Amino acid sequence: MSISKMSFISMIGPMDKVDELINICGESGVFEPDNVFSFYSNTENFSAISEENPYAEPLKNLKSSAYSCGKKLKDVDISGFYTSKSKVDRFVNYIYQNIESLVLKKRELYGNLAKYKEEIEKLKHFYGLRQSINEILSCECTKAKFGKMPIDSYKKFEEIAEKSSETGLDLVFFPFDSDAQNQWGIYFSSVEDSEETDRIFSSLYFEEIPILHSDKTPYEQSTYLQNLSTETYKQIEKVDRKIEGFWNSQKSQCMKFYTKLKQLSSYFEIKSYAAKYNNAFILVGWVPQENLEDFKQKISGVENVEYSTEKGEEILNHQPPVKLKNKKIFRPFEFLVDTYGTPSYGEMDPTVFVALTYTILFGIMFADLGQGLLVSLVGFLMWKLKGMNLGKMLIFCGFSSAIFGTFFGSVFGFEHALDPFYKNVFGLKEKPIEVMDASSTNAIIYSAVGLGVLLLIVSMVLGVYSLIKRKNYGEAIFGSKGLCGLTFYMALLFMIADMVALHTGIVNNFYIIFLIIVPLIILMFSEILIKLVNREKNWLPESWGDYLPQSFFELFEIVLSYVTNTMSFLRVGAFVLVHAGMMMVVFTIADMFSGPGYVIAVVIGNLIVTALEALVAGIQVVRLEFYEMFSKFFEGQGRPFTPVKAEDNLV
Repeated sequence: MSISKMSFISMIGPMDKVDELINICGESGVFEPDNVFSFYSNTENFSAISEENPYAEPLKNLKSSAYSCGKKLKDVDISGFYTSKSKVDRFVNYIYQNIESLVLKKRELYGNLAKYKEEIEKLKHFYGLRQSINEILSCECTKAKFGKMPIDSYKKFEEIAEKSSETGLDLVFFPFDSDAQNQWGIYFSSVEDSEETDRIFSSLYFEEIPILHSDKTPYEQSTYLQNLSTETYKQIEKVDRKIEGFWNSQKSQCMKFYTKLKQLSSYFEIKSYAAKYNNAFILVGWVPQENLEDFKQKISGVENVEYSTEKGEEILNHQPPVKLKNKKIFRPFEFLVDTYGTPSYGEMDPTVFVALTYTILFGIMFADLGQGLLVSLVGFLMWKLKGMNLGKMLIFCGFSSAIFGTFFGSVFGFEHALDPFYKNVFGLKEKPIEVMDASSTNAIIYSAVGLGVLLLIVSMVLGVYSLIKRKNYGEAIFGSKGLCGLTFYMALLFMIADMVALHTGIVNNFYIIFLIIVPLIILMFSEILIKLVNREKNWLPESWGDYLPQSFFELFEIVLSYVTNTMSFLRVGAFVLVHAGMMMVVFTIADMFSGPGYVIAVVIGNLIVTALEALVAGIQVVRLEFYEMFSKFFEGQGRPFTPVKAEDNLV
């Protein structure tokens, strides 16, 4: 439940050492660069170092080469691999040119295949033609056109041809293949009548199909092209073997150069954060304090480079980055915190609080021994097979459900399956809590509200602690999330409890005045009091006429939020009842069947209830965490620590 301490480091040195330094910073894996211009008051003589990344293009070409081969590049160990920019360029160019030439050849062959296939598709409709294509297309006295027309147009052709012959125009159409929509064929016309013939066939929606010249018939040409296609496939296989052989011979080196290029490209980006001052550079950034000594030792080896450091808490105005530091068991819950926001530097990390409260609340709301273990199994598979942090969370949540399910005596909805356990271990006739009994129902609801009150008080205490930690003493004392708000909330709750059940006699006029009315007045004027404690100059409101009604409505909203936050925890108890109710429905449906049908209905019902209830309970607990508890102590306005690493962001 902590945040790593950060150190700010500023490095200055001659420009000819900047590349050496940024490589050391990148290789360390613990350095996050920051904008130099925001840390110096006088930057008049500073200029940004804007250079094109020399490793971006080689990395892109190497990735393109691997992609063209259908291969995937991956990181390998390059601890003993040293190279220069010139060697990198030569190797990548060698790989890129060789593979690109083979890939271009392969694309050309596939292009030919597409042409052959297209031509064969055209020719198959004219297999009945006994003359060669050239004999048809090369006549001097007539013009011929291959094509197709709709069946309806073909049916009208004879009538149109007969009318045309009366005017001295002979229309000649030789039909070949046909289907339900089209009739394929060839029409002929004399050279002098070609325009009129084209016009008539156009009116019949004739669509010309361009056929390549050949001294073969359509069937012979199609056979010839099929043979060419077969030969082309063999050529493609030959090119594939060449690509595979070339890749296998260079695979090891490609992986090494790829990993090296990723590193160098990522490290070079650090340079964009540096500034130039005359012939020197200035580079600033953040390093976790636990890594600072090792980092300083590494950069000390760079000649003529000087550095200075400051603790992050000494320069909070520059918003140091945040690195969460939690035990392994709590880390799966960090993504819930990240969903809400990253803690500010100096703010409390709520991960442990979330892990404990989320697990407990989920377990209560989804209390079933069998279904809980099933959720844990699903979470384990999600973690092992997919590497999902959500899976790790579900493992813990499922075990929590199993524990509370044992307490409530529910196993896959069988409410009395654990009666022998209670009898043998605790000497009870049956389970101690019957969820659907009226007395138990009231106890569950009251317990849920009581648990909510406890969690809200803990949240407010954490809020006071967080405010003091960040030295916001005014808010810690007089704010709605501070001591004043906490005092009012606890006093109000005790007063209600005393009036309803306790009857201690403690609640009197003195109690009401000093623990209820006075805190309310303080909360109403909290903005002024907070500014006074924080020693702000303009603490008086600009207009009391505006301030008083505004403060009154804000006070009303604060009091209302206390009530709504508390009542929100009713859903915890409600879900205990909902689970029992849903399983009653499952068994009611199952009782309609007998034998295998009963078993199948119970199994399917359990699966549906498990999936639905786990989803809804998970969402509802997130809501309680974010809106009821986080709002009391967590702002989440920080920025995560993102040290430079060899990440490949290029497409």
